[in-house]
Amino acid sequence: MRRRVRRAGVALAGVALAAAVATGCGIRTTSVPVDAGEAPSRMPCSVGGKETAAQAQPEALPVRVYLLCASALVAVDRTVPLPEKAAGDRGLIAAALLNELLADPSAAEREAGFVTNLRGPLTVRPARENDPRGTLRLSRQPEDLPPAALAQLVCTFAEGEAAADGGTVVLGGPGDYPPRGYRCTDAAKERPETVLPTVGPLPGSGGS
Repeated sequence: MRRRVRRAGVALAGVALAAAVATGCGIRTTSVPVDAGEAPSRMPCSVGGKETAAQAQPEALPVRVYLLCASALVAVDRTVPLPEKAAGDRGLIAAALLNELLADPSAAEREAGFVTNLRGPLTVRPARENDPRGTLRLSRQPEDLPPAALAQLVCTFAEGEAAADGGTVVLGGPGDYPPRGYRCTDAAKERPETVLPTVGPLPGSGGS
């Protein structure tokens, strides 16, 4: 009996000591689970504002391209050298945007956590005679691209002047498959690895 009393006393003393230590450290004990939220990402996903190259290149066009950062699509401001005749030319603008996506991110972009999933060889080809208006033909079938790469391409084209009327991006491949219209959605931006851009309505058929 004495041994049981002695053990109980030791246990109570241990509890009291733990409580005293916690109180001394300024920690209040609680039986309620605390949700501290998700751990902050180490990727800033933001490039510091610098003077754009457009100020030094009168014929440079400011554009926004979508790169991957922290498993999401994030827009990055860039400039591309384009002649004045490129204004309104979807083919030239699309080619310039595609080249930006195929290029390796800059040192500042890599430091901020940006990468691109789009890999060459990949080019934009002229639309065919009976393609819907605004069609962009790729040298590879769009559906054969990795989901994140297709999302990068669609969202970048939709943001720029490469989209057809109404913001639909009409893409075809080198084969005989008909072109399809794509739309950049918030879900595709948030989860580009698993959510494909929405297939939207095609603009009126006819020559491009």
